[in-house]
Amino acid sequence: MINVRALCRAALAATFIAAAASANAQQYPNRPIRVISPYPAGSASDTVTRVVLDQVSQLIGQPMVIELKPGAGGAVGFGSVARSDPDGYTLVTSSSSMATEIVLHSKLPYDPVKDFVPVVLLGTSPNILVASAKSGFKTVADLVAAAKAKPGTLTFASAGIGSSSHMAAERFRLAAKIDVRHVPFKEGGLVQVMNGNVDFYFIPLAAAASALHSDKLTILVVSSPKRVSVLPDTPSVVEAGYPNAVFRFWNGLSAPAKTPPDVVKKLHDVTEQALKVPAVQERLAKLGVEPAQISSEEFAKFFKDDLTATVQLAKDADIKPVD
Repeated sequence: MINVRALCRAALAATFIAAAASANAQQYPNRPIRVISPYPAGSASDTVTRVVLDQVSQLIGQPMVIELKPGAGGAVGFGSVARSDPDGYTLVTSSSSMATEIVLHSKLPYDPVKDFVPVVLLGTSPNILVASAKSGFKTVADLVAAAKAKPGTLTFASAGIGSSSHMAAERFRLAAKIDVRHVPFKEGGLVQVMNGNVDFYFIPLAAAASALHSDKLTILVVSSPKRVSVLPDTPSVVEAGYPNAVFRFWNGLSAPAKTPPDVVKKLHDVTEQALKVPAVQERLAKLGVEPAQISSEEFAKFFKDDLTATVQLAKDADIKPVD
């Protein structure tokens, strides 16, 4: 026999819970929001995120406190957020490097798809191929010719195995069909190239912005389909004849799974507002970042597609898990 009173009590309880959740979402946020950055200070992801979140803080009325938590290629920071309360007060700066975690580690303390909800895509930017001025390379064709003349001799730097600089270089290596050696650095890779100790670096434009005009570097190509406004005289990889070397570095914000949809929407919408502020757009343009204007659902699909492409690239480049 159906217990009508019990059903009524359950329905009433569900109504109260929904009402409380809605009220909390309307009041959100009423305290500072922690944003975990799994990457080192000064990285492309850290730089871009700070530009945008400074404006978000003003719009949302609460500080967005960025907390650096690097380690294990980002797994430490992502793992801590995956275990956090899904209340909207702990977020994580996601990026292209988030997708590589699944191919770098045989086991992760989290699932990059199931344990997070993508909130907002901040923007995309190309990597740039820079060479030491000491190398004498003036064009990407010069570099490719030198690599083919002496296979296994040229070296390229990266911010670590699986980093966007590594993956962009691997995509270029495969497209150009050259044999070059990877030299990962935890930090200081660009300095090594500038000093002539390493031949080239496919570094995110945002991370290299401060060194673009150094006479110790030669900028050979950008990894985008077209030229970028901040480097109008630098050809794209498509122009250079390597369309399969197109690589876009992206930055976003993600939250723990089960974060209330209303909270996710509020974070998404206020960040989109921040991305439309002229001063923010100007600062991002100098970093070569093109702001994105897509929904959280579209961002989720974007991430899954990027994850699939990253897994395939790792397979093609024979990148093995580091643990």
